[in-house]
Amino acid sequence: MEVYVDDMVVMSESLEQHVKDLDKVLTAVRKYDMRLNPEKCVFGAVSGKFLGFMLTHRGINTNPDKCQAIIDLRSSANVKEIQRLVGRLTALSRFMPKLAERIQPLLKLMKKAQKFIRYEVCE
Repeated sequence: MEVYVDDMVVMSESLEQHVKDLDKVLTAVRKYDMRLNPEKCVFGAVSGKFLGFMLTHRGINTNPDKCQAIIDLRSSANVKEIQRLVGRLTALSRFMPKLAERIQPLLKLMKKAQKFIRYEVCE
């Protein structure tokens, strides 16, 4: 089960296990007098987006839209744009081994008041 503030996703290996897992969750919901919004409830979904990630039968994966947003970013020209890039990369950090090591040059740029030189790729 993945929970974030007021969003919950119950994932199970099989239909039988899913029914048992849902029973446990719904029992807890009743026990603590919680309320669910029927318009936001989806049962039996095979995959979908949750908190910017894709949930599938294989588990949690990156959202292709978020990856494309990083690919489409233009070269950074100031600290604000570097911060934007670092934020987007950090959101995907669970899928990027050793991200903190890899973005050290970007983090150093954010700390120092440096001039940015934009390099354009020419063909």
